[in-house]
Amino acid sequence: MKRAVLIILMVSVFISCSSKNKSETNRNFDVYKRLKELNISLNRPWIPVANYVNARRSGNLVFLSGHGPHNPAGAFRQGKVGKELSLEQGYEAARLTGVDLLTSLEQEIGDLNRVKCFIKVLGMVNADPSFTDLPKVIDGFSDLIVAIFGEKGKHARSSVGVASLPSNIPVEIEMIVEIK
Repeated sequence: MKRAVLIILMVSVFISCSSKNKSETNRNFDVYKRLKELNISLNRPWIPVANYVNARRSGNLVFLSGHGPHNPAGAFRQGKVGKELSLEQGYEAARLTGVDLLTSLEQEIGDLNRVKCFIKVLGMVNADPSFTDLPKVIDGFSDLIVAIFGEKGKHARSSVGVASLPSNIPVEIEMIVEIK
């Protein structure tokens, strides 16, 4: 039963990505032009410090490992949202994490114009137990992706609070993307 539900879900995602993106493809949409319009520069790719990879392809899906926010100098942002960091600072950290994820995605697929759609995002927030605006923090990522990719940037998403994250980063985000 669970397998049948999963298969139906995957088929509906495929149909959804296929039908909604034709108009954007026909308009000769260019991700790099949009990044320039938004004054967004991709970071230097970073190398994992343990025994894993930033991204793994399976067919036309790319699974990206959890990423955290690097500041422009390359250092991780740190702090617990709702304690050392405000909601706005958490939002910005999620946005920076989105830039890092796009950098790794580009490194894996070679050209961000190959993105067909964003399927699933998991956003983890290093939050004080009393902080409950977790989705508003991860909106920093989602708003960035939709600003760049339009409709094909819209994705299914979960936002969860956690007691801690590696190196005391405020957010960690992973995603699944379909490519052409």
